[in-house]
Amino acid sequence: MTLLKAACRWVALLFLAGLLLISLTLLLFRYINPPTTAFILTWQIENRTGVEQEWVPLEDISPWMPLAVIASEDQRFLEHWGLDLDAIATAVDAFREGDSLRGASTITQQTAKNLFLWSGRSYFRKGLEAALALGLEGLWSKRRIMEVYLNVAEFGPGIYGVEAASRAHFGIKASQLTAEQAARLAAVLPNPRVYNAAAPSDYIWRRVSWIRAQMGQLGGAGPGPAVLLRTTSTSAGWFLPIVQYFFLEMPEYRDSN
Repeated sequence: MTLLKAACRWVALLFLAGLLLISLTLLLFRYINPPTTAFILTWQIENRTGVEQEWVPLEDISPWMPLAVIASEDQRFLEHWGLDLDAIATAVDAFREGDSLRGASTITQQTAKNLFLWSGRSYFRKGLEAALALGLEGLWSKRRIMEVYLNVAEFGPGIYGVEAASRAHFGIKASQLTAEQAARLAAVLPNPRVYNAAAPSDYIWRRVSWIRAQMGQLGGAGPGPAVLLRTTSTSAGWFLPIVQYFFLEMPEYRDSN
């Protein structure tokens, strides 16, 4: 019994130590850009080669790009706290009715997965992903989550981050992306090693059209609905309409209003 108590004590201490380490790492990455990610390291080990990646601040990314990934990947990004319970419930109901199991991961969950985890659909990995997503939402602002996501997401084989993707696919900087180019990059995110933003298939073109339509509804073609952007931490802060935040300084927006 004494040995069992000692073992339980050590397990509890290791758990608390791991939790503290993860919390400190998340807090550090709130202010310091991650030097690499789990997905980048996996690519480098598996392919024995480097990757294309260049970190840029959110201010140096075209405002069309955040809007495109919100429209494509997570339209409740500005409202939820890391997990979209409605999307999860919808996916589960569809699966029970015989459809294939589709993802319901938020942008926050994808950021956590890219940074710290591995690909796969096990319940254990999804549980870790959900816990890390809640930690990100508690310690980071929405702006920081979006900035990190756009700098670590994979947009092609060995191409990580929107700056490298913009240069590789279009020969321009991320700050110069048009609405259509941003939609093309967002369209390949579900499977960037198969889909190509520079040479879209018919399926990707259909996704681009859908994403552009969603971007318009979210505010990319005028004032649109009052979708809110939390600009400070998720625990407190003030809000701005997404249109004002992403488009106020864009000539396309000023000329159309």
